[in-house]
Formats: sequence, structure tokens, C-alpha cells
Amino acid sequence: MTSTKSTSPLAAVSHLLCFVLVVGGGSGLLHEWWGWLHFMGFVRFVVPDGYAVYSYVVMVVLGLAVGAAGDAIGGRSRG
Repeated sequence: MTSTKSTSPLAAVSHLLCFVLVVGGGSGLLHEWWGWLHFMGFVRFVVPDGYAVYSYVVMVVLGLAVGAAGDAIGGRSRG
């Protein structure tokens, strides 16, 4: 069973970035609200002090936008 579906490198990078942003932002929100599940600890170095919740929400929204753009790039390249 081989797959004939080819993904462009730009679409693959955008899907990876989407995953990192959505999971990092979501785990940051869970950590801020309930104090647990600090899965991707490096994202705390990205957010400014005092704006953690806003930054994590922006990360989730930006991740979803990057994922949608990656789907659009991947769909366009398939023909």
C-alpha cells in the first residue's frame, strides 16, 4: 500500500507550524487557567509578561489560520 498523495514542502511546513501553534497555545491556556498540562514549556518564553492569556489565544488563532493556508496551498498544488 503506497500513497500517491504528494504534499508540497511549504504545505508540510505550514502543517507542522499549525500543530506547534495550536498545541502550544492550547497547553499554555490550560496551564494559565488550571495550572496543569504545561506540555510545550518553551512557549512561555515567547509570550510577554502580563499578556499570557491573550498571547496564547493569538497563538491558537494564528495556528488555525496557518493550517487553513496550508490546506489551501496543498489543495491548489494537487490540481
